[in-house]
Amino acid sequence: MASKDRQWRMSVRTRALAALIGLAALAMAAAGMTAYSLERDHTARVMDESLLRNADEIRTLHEQGVDPATGDPFASVEAVLRTALSRVVPAENEAVAGFMGAELSQVPSVFTSFRIQDDPELLAAVAPVSTWSSADIMTVDTDQRSYRVLGLPVQSGGDGPDGAVVLAFDLDAEFAQLNNTFGTYALVAVVALVWITVIGWFVVGRMLLPVTVLRTTAAEISSSDDLSRRVPVTGKDDLAALSETVNGMFARLEHTFASQRQLLDDVGHELRTPLTVVRGHLELMDPTDAADAADTQALVLDEVDRMNLLVEDLMTLAKARRPDFVTLIGVDMALLTDEVLAKAQPLGERRWVLDSLADVQVEADPRRLTQAWLQLVSNAVKFSAEGSTVAIGSRYSPSTGTVRLWVRDEGAGIEPEDQARIFERFERLNPSVDGTGLGLSIVSLIAEAHGGQVDLESTVGAGSTFSIVLPLSPSEAPQRSEERTTR
Repeated sequence: MASKDRQWRMSVRTRALAALIGLAALAMAAAGMTAYSLERDHTARVMDESLLRNADEIRTLHEQGVDPATGDPFASVEAVLRTALSRVVPAENEAVAGFMGAELSQVPSVFTSFRIQDDPELLAAVAPVSTWSSADIMTVDTDQRSYRVLGLPVQSGGDGPDGAVVLAFDLDAEFAQLNNTFGTYALVAVVALVWITVIGWFVVGRMLLPVTVLRTTAAEISSSDDLSRRVPVTGKDDLAALSETVNGMFARLEHTFASQRQLLDDVGHELRTPLTVVRGHLELMDPTDAADAADTQALVLDEVDRMNLLVEDLMTLAKARRPDFVTLIGVDMALLTDEVLAKAQPLGERRWVLDSLADVQVEADPRRLTQAWLQLVSNAVKFSAEGSTVAIGSRYSPSTGTVRLWVRDEGAGIEPEDQARIFERFERLNPSVDGTGLGLSIVSLIAEAHGGQVDLESTVGAGSTFSIVLPLSPSEAPQRSEERTTR
């Protein structure tokens, strides 16, 4: 498993680095190819402009110039060619030649990097230029190299043979410097990619370090079941936020598992007693004694009823953390208060009082609220004397945007040190009073499911007031402390 985990981690690192290198290489290649294409087009354009400029000068010389040897207009094409080639200064990597008919007749005396007559294929390709009707530019590829050639026919006008001037650029030589420049660029790009790979390997590894720590911590927690471990949080980036989120998840899991373990321990303890009682009485029962059998049956049924009540409360507790524990609808709190008071009156001989009504609508689950409210009423009846007052009421507070639902009794009250403890599971201050010890825990969970909480005000000897405080909508509930309010 560890090998697979490491392979997965390395593959993420490798994929991230491959994506980085791929994007960098693509960007460098696109930039290099674009620049190379633009520079190559620019070089070709400069060559063509140079060829055309020389052709215009030779054409002007033929049409308007005079023979410097005689001072008169040119008498022959040969004189035009001789004068033109003496005035044309070939550029670097450029050659020029004059033709009379198809035969090479003149070449300049200046040194050029190459000569047209040295390449038989080029010479054969430009030999027919004198027969052309107009100047033209073409590219000639030979076994030796590639050329950019301008052929300019010089016509005699019928008094003699026609000629031509041929100007040619060595394309390979012209592009050689450009190729060398971009060859250097390619080498630098490769070196840069190597450095990006080396640096990126460590940078990506550093970035993924929190993920590695997170995976390691999760694996250690999984193997040791120690949910108290937390992932170290460094920095303030998204990975730090992820670590904080996972730590919050671990905290919730730790709390949930601790609650489950405590619940299982408490359930085992609570069920063991009635089961022992039932087993003991059944073992001691005399089936031939009708009275003994009847007494045992009544006791067993009572214990079964108590276990059934315990199971129902446990099922409610188990459902309390589920998203569908409450179904929210608009609830008229004044109407719900009246209904709860009507349902409460049969629970005991008390002086039932309606303190006030909250004329407001709340997003809540009326069935769950009624269950919690009646649980508080049942507790008030259990711990108060017959004929004493039990009051029910509801009130809306615009300043806090909350609704308070309460049950007030004139019972014995609760000692200050016991007021927080009674909301814990299976806590019973008076074991002689029937109950599972889960009622107030259920009330608290129902309040929390509505975004609210349970408050307690109690004075020993004067009675207690239990209140469920709810926002108008669970989405409007403020962030609350885990500490329950008691006064």
